[in-house]
Amino acid sequence: MNTIVSEEPQALSTYPSAPRRRPSAWMVAWDVLRRRPTGILGLVILLFFIGMATVGPLFYPAELPTDPLHTFAAPSAAHPLGTDFEGTDVLALIVTGSRYVLLSAFLAGFFTALFGTVSGLISGYYLGVPDSIITKLADFVLTIPSFPLLVVLSTVWKFGSPLSMGLVLGIIGWGALARAIRSQVLTLRERTFVEAARGLGFSSVHIIVKEIFPNITSYVAMKFLLAVTGAIYAAVALFFLGVLPFAANNWGVMLQFAFTQAGAMYTTQSLLYLLAPLASILLVTLGVVLFLDALDEMLNPRLRKG
Repeated sequence: MNTIVSEEPQALSTYPSAPRRRPSAWMVAWDVLRRRPTGILGLVILLFFIGMATVGPLFYPAELPTDPLHTFAAPSAAHPLGTDFEGTDVLALIVTGSRYVLLSAFLAGFFTALFGTVSGLISGYYLGVPDSIITKLADFVLTIPSFPLLVVLSTVWKFGSPLSMGLVLGIIGWGALARAIRSQVLTLRERTFVEAARGLGFSSVHIIVKEIFPNITSYVAMKFLLAVTGAIYAAVALFFLGVLPFAANNWGVMLQFAFTQAGAMYTTQSLLYLLAPLASILLVTLGVVLFLDALDEMLNPRLRKG
């Protein structure tokens, strides 16, 4: 007896399989954070301080109350971090003082990333006269010591608002990022996908924005976060040194008062008042460092494939 073998399964197997759906950015981010718990911890720390700077000051009056009878009080239910040399709640000072520092640092990181990225893209792609001008400006900015310049500028510019502080920090901090991005663009502009875009007649703006910029996004994001931490140090240091007027409470003012008013150099009774802003700065830095490691993998496909 002859056995009849159906050819249908073989015919079905010749059909190509459906293409795999590309995971969304949220799925990629969640997958990376799930494999890197330290990245989640860093994100939680950053979100905590962002929420504290945004919403926290709304729970306190514009002028924090003082209590001369309870100066340097020990931690309690009413004052979780104790009080300062005027009897003001230290936790309230940390919360209300976070807004100026963190907002000015965020704006400084934004302006640094904006100026550095735009100038680096233009310089590296167009070359010629734009490249020469931008490169010389970047070199000039890099030769100026930034912190001494801030001290000098503070004599004529009072930095009363976070916007003014962030703008100045961004202006004096974009040079290194511009040079780094220029170097990357010089390599990317010779890649085949850029050559193909030129051959298809796409404009230079389209090529820069759609083809080149996505390849440096991870680098720009990391430099933005690093610029934020650097701006926190700069802003706090200026107030700590007393070169800026104490128009509003912030962490730098707390450190300055801890040494000049609370006698932190001579007594331990102001220890919490001194350590509270220091711990806040260290926690923000820790959050940035932990989140940066996960962010690099989120935005860099080559690391995800590895």
